[in-house]
Amino acid sequence: KGQILLDGVPIEELDLSHLRAQMAVVLQDVFIFAGDIMDNIKLRSSITEETAIEAARFVNADFVEELPDGYHTEVKERGVTLSVGERQLLSFARAVAFDPKILVLDEATASIDSHTEHLIQNSLRKIMQGRTSIVIAHRLSTIREADNIIVLHQGEILEQGTHNELLQRGGLYAALHNLQFSETETRHSFESDALET
Repeated sequence: KGQILLDGVPIEELDLSHLRAQMAVVLQDVFIFAGDIMDNIKLRSSITEETAIEAARFVNADFVEELPDGYHTEVKERGVTLSVGERQLLSFARAVAFDPKILVLDEATASIDSHTEHLIQNSLRKIMQGRTSIVIAHRLSTIREADNIIVLHQGEILEQGTHNELLQRGGLYAALHNLQFSETETRHSFESDALET
């Protein structure tokens, strides 16, 4: 039990539209609207094209500048002409352009390839700096830098602490970490061996 505060005010005392205006959410499944890349980053006319371009560059969405018409390249609904990683980078750019006080990342890196994850990881710390960020993730590389990690198991809080604290405790987080990163090391070793043959 407790309270959730936004700028010291309990959220139940805030107007719902005001609360929503302070938040940006990046989901695993990104929705891209029919239109151009710029419209999909801006979503609202109050965001300038310059801000949208800065946001895309900030999250390393450099692929946009290589498209035939750059930011004015038309995309089909659901972004079928873009890769999963490109759609996710646009979603991160959308969140950065909005400049929210609260950022929610809900499995935001779950479906992307390792190259796109690397691009996002390089900017994730900067994206979360200076704002409240709630990151829901099974991919532990996404939350490694968090100030506080809460490990949920079957709907209950099992562990809580920083990455290093949780590793030292040797509980579920440490077991998941060891499992995920031993798989990654094995995969990279296999890929290196395949390249050498």
